[in-house]
Amino acid sequence: MKKRMLLYFGSFDPIHNGHIALAEYALDKDLADEVALVISPQNPFKADTLQTPEYMRYEMTEAATKESRYPDKIKPSVIEFVLEKPSYTINTLDYLKETCGDDMEFAIITGSDIWARFDEWKDYERILNEYKIYVYPRKGYAVEKFADRVTILEDAPFVEFSSTEVRGKAERNEDISAMVSPSVADYIVKNQLWTPAGRIV
Repeated sequence: MKKRMLLYFGSFDPIHNGHIALAEYALDKDLADEVALVISPQNPFKADTLQTPEYMRYEMTEAATKESRYPDKIKPSVIEFVLEKPSYTINTLDYLKETCGDDMEFAIITGSDIWARFDEWKDYERILNEYKIYVYPRKGYAVEKFADRVTILEDAPFVEFSSTEVRGKAERNEDISAMVSPSVADYIVKNQLWTPAGRIV
């Protein structure tokens, strides 16, 4: 029997408690046997955005998953670090299917804010046809496109904040302990991420 692997794509800049809560929820609901947080080094929709170095995003994601309720089932993935950039989801899926398809069955989980632009994804029809897709609600983004072809997770944990807000608070030297795991908070402080001093360095 194939292992059910749920792919959670994102920049994770930084990973926050909402990301982990959603991965834990997916396992609680038996949507998958494992969840892979696929860190995208270059999101095609964020080509003009200066992102934190990918290795730092990986280290934070690894630290956060170790502090989750399922450290053996929620893991970061660097698969897109070695694939062609920008990171098109279909390219990653094709690679995973080719290399691991005999042992694993892949599904995708994404937020309704991301889903709003799904028809702009490369080969989006193939993704719809070939993979199970779970969509969780984000504030202000109703699931309208292809709603009959995805599973909407109405009872998924709802998180008000985003990675953008975490970065903003860190930049203003405000408390982020309620938004990220303790190790991620320590990592941000230690590396002076998003602070004026850090930018100078």
